[in-house]
Amino acid sequence: MRTFSAKKNDTPKKWYVIDAKDKVLGRLSTRVADILRGKNKVVYTPHVDTGDYVIIINADKIKLTGNKWKDKVYHTHSGYLGGLKSITAQDLIRKDPQKLLVHSVKGMLPKNKLNRQIISKLKVCAGSDHKYEAQKPEVLEI
Repeated sequence: MRTFSAKKNDTPKKWYVIDAKDKVLGRLSTRVADILRGKNKVVYTPHVDTGDYVIIINADKIKLTGNKWKDKVYHTHSGYLGGLKSITAQDLIRKDPQKLLVHSVKGMLPKNKLNRQIISKLKVCAGSDHKYEAQKPEVLEI
C-alpha cells in the first residue's frame, strides 16, 4: 500500500460565494479557512494547496458576539519608536469592512510558506455585488 499524496493540478478549483449577513465572525472565519485550505475535500494534503476560492459578500453586515465591537482591539506597529497604532473592531468595520474578515481568516491559516498563496484565494466584498460572475461561483450556505 502506498500513501496517496495530491498534486497541485490534480484537484479542480471551485468558486464559492458566502453571504456574511448576520453571521458570527469567528464561526464564519473557521469554515472559510477550511475551504481555502481544502480540508473539506477527500484529497486534502497538508503540504499542497488543494483548496477552493471563496468570495464573501456583505462583509459590512457581519456580527460579533458580546462586547467585542468595543473591546476587541487590533494593533499594528511600524517598527519605529512610538509607532504602535490601535483600532477597535467597530472603527475598523466603518473604515474598511474587508480588512476585518481578511485579518480573522488569515489568523486561522497555518503560518508556513503556503499562507500567502492560500489567503490570495479569498475575495471579500463589502456589499452584495461582486465582480467574479465569470467564474460561475456556487452559493454556499454556512
